Amino acid sequence: MHKISALPTAEVQAYRDGAPDGYGNPPERAISNGRGNPCRHCLTYIPEGKEMLVLAHRPFPETQPFAETGPIYLCVEPCQQYEDPAELPEALTASPNYLIKGYGSDDRIVYGTGVIAQQSQLHDAAQTIFAREDVAYIHIRSALNNCYHARIDRT
Repeated sequence: MHKISALPTAEVQAYRDGAPDGYGNPPERAISNGRGNPCRHCLTYIPEGKEMLVLAHRPFPETQPFAETGPIYLCVEPCQQYEDPAELPEALTASPNYLIKGYGSDDRIVYGTGVIAQQSQLHDAAQTIFAREDVAYIHIRSALNNCYHARIDRT
């Protein structure tokens, strides 16, 4: 079994409080245009006209050659962390395909695990990747832009 995990609340609150992003810069503030701005904490789309944070996020504990960094959006206002194992979050319903790939306990890509999975097949594709014992977790990324969306963890 596995679950989709959003960014932890403590990490998101630190960004809201001005903590530096993956490049050492404070998060930028912008206004959401609607469906193109998924919050990586609540995993819903930030409503059009609402203020949001834009920042470079590195979903790894340290810099290293496999520690990809990219842009993400977060709600400026407090939001509830996504925690629904039964439903695919709204933020993963806009694209027909996602890039998913496994990482080892050393936070490095496990070669041979990366696949473009159809939205409706995300859970099945994750189950196939988790069949490998050397996979500790999986990233869900945009198939077009490689942006980080969420993580899939074993349960």
